[in-house]
Amino acid sequence: MDAHCLAAKGLDISLAALQRQDPYINNIVDVASQVALYTYNNRTNEWEKTEVEGTLFIYTRLASPRHGFTIMNRLSMENLTEPITKDLDFQLQDPFLLYRNARCKEKDTDTLLMSAC
Repeated sequence: MDAHCLAAKGLDISLAALQRQDPYINNIVDVASQVALYTYNNRTNEWEKTEVEGTLFIYTRLASPRHGFTIMNRLSMENLTEPITKDLDFQLQDPFLLYRNARCKEKDTDTLLMSAC
């Protein structure tokens, strides 16, 4: 079996796992094999590592919202799932991706995805 077939089989398995969490997911758009999630603490002015770390999947859905991403957490059974909506702000500061959702805006904080790949 060639590398392309192995990669496709791996994506099929990952898609099936994501669909168990959300049956409306229909396609994996992109993958980062290792990311870690950090949140910004305004009191200490420091980034704090969370207990979320693993593979990042960006996908399309058959229902609204039409796009989202999930980190399949290797540290616990709690995955991070985020719908991609107009309320989600992104900022690329290579090699980091910062995002702010409605919960972050309420708390006046930011979230950082740090990718090793």
